[in-house]
Amino acid sequence: MSCEPKKHVVVTGVSRGLGLAIVTSLLEAGYRVSGCSRERTEAIAALEANADFCWFACDVGNPDQVQQFIKAACEWAQIPLWGLINNAGIAREGILATFPNVDSDELLQVNLHGALYLAREALRIMLPQNRGGRIINISSIIGSRGYTGLAAYSASKAGLDGLTRALARENGRRGITVNSVAPGYLETEMSSTLSAKQRDQIINRTPLGRLGQAEDVTPLVQFLLSEEAGFITGQTLTVDGGITN
Repeated sequence: MSCEPKKHVVVTGVSRGLGLAIVTSLLEAGYRVSGCSRERTEAIAALEANADFCWFACDVGNPDQVQQFIKAACEWAQIPLWGLINNAGIAREGILATFPNVDSDELLQVNLHGALYLAREALRIMLPQNRGGRIINISSIIGSRGYTGLAAYSASKAGLDGLTRALARENGRRGITVNSVAPGYLETEMSSTLSAKQRDQIINRTPLGRLGQAEDVTPLVQFLLSEEAGFITGQTLTVDGGITN
């Protein structure tokens, strides 16, 4: 799937895992991509050999840094902003009764508030352009199903899906679509903390009999960015191998 003419997309949380896979797939498809994360990894350094990619340091939970990031990214790209992919997120596990407030506050600040900050700054650029656009929030099946020990994380992802629905209504008449993509358990660093027993249980409950790969999610992200997805908005689209059936 190729995008012509070239379009600018902002992606957060690009240092590893799904974010890195999304950036790689978008560059291969011909997009110009601005990416951010808290740290610059070797994988990011390798991507920087591509003239259509630029990395910026940004803590998405900090509204001032988000504002600076979006401004700098658009100045670098030199073309209209077409898409925002809110992928940055952190996960913390623990029963809520003993879960520290500082951990739940940080989790909500990054996963939910960060997406709000980024969507606001992106829309402030997209709306005056009057060219339409795409916002994609990377959610999780945990936001709709809930799992023991993941109350704060579940709340942050459920909030992200609510944000998706509200922004879809606010901006639809301007040609800006807003959707969530909700992956199941993927083979990323976030799932590396699973015990062998937990991993086997998840695989046994999954009709397709395996954990997902980042590459199972990237085609859907590309489709939602495309012109062909122009009549899809306000949806949470699940990519989980059937585990939530």
